[in-house]
Amino acid sequence: MKNDITRTHTTARMSKIVRHGDLVYLCGQTSSGTDFTDMAGQAAETLRRVDALLEEAGTDKSRLLSALIHIRSMDDFTAMNAVWDAWLPPGAAPARTTVQAALASPQLLFEVTVVAAAG
Repeated sequence: MKNDITRTHTTARMSKIVRHGDLVYLCGQTSSGTDFTDMAGQAAETLRRVDALLEEAGTDKSRLLSALIHIRSMDDFTAMNAVWDAWLPPGAAPARTTVQAALASPQLLFEVTVVAAAG
């Protein structure tokens, strides 16, 4: 039924994946924050996590509708965009917002939240 809501990897505070009708919502994704200390490494690791969750939800990055990106410093905007541009399939650019923000822990440089059409 299209109005059903499915939640996956749910805790008391959040679900990593929420599917409603033909839409898939992912919670904010970050890197571990310890494996990579630069923007390129953290963004690449985070986007691999996004790929895995989208696949689990039955869709992929070619079906992204929107992305909300938080970065710790706008000094990393160019480095983040280089990773983003290499990751995103041609012709699949979602509506996107990028903001500078203090993230949940000091070692985190990048967080992304996406919405995709179901596969």
